[in-house]
Amino acid sequence: MARLDRLQIGKALINEMFKIAGHDVKYEDIVTRKDEWFKEWSMTEEQNKQWRAWGVKFIKRQLNVLPKQAESEMAMFDLNYGLKIKD
Repeated sequence: MARLDRLQIGKALINEMFKIAGHDVKYEDIVTRKDEWFKEWSMTEEQNKQWRAWGVKFIKRQLNVLPKQAESEMAMFDLNYGLKIKD
């Protein structure tokens, strides 16, 4: 399997985030938005944990980094683009 570049990784993380949260939204739907689109939708704490676990494995595989580095990358991605948590 060919590795993805960082933009493709970001697209995949966003698409999976919306999928796990149960929203019918894709990267292409929000890419041109200049507002704080990530505040428009929410996910539960459990969905966030599931997405972060998936993301760490995905990043580790795509960037060929150690688990700790993948966790750090995923934490920063969640901080910048993750949906708000609502239970």
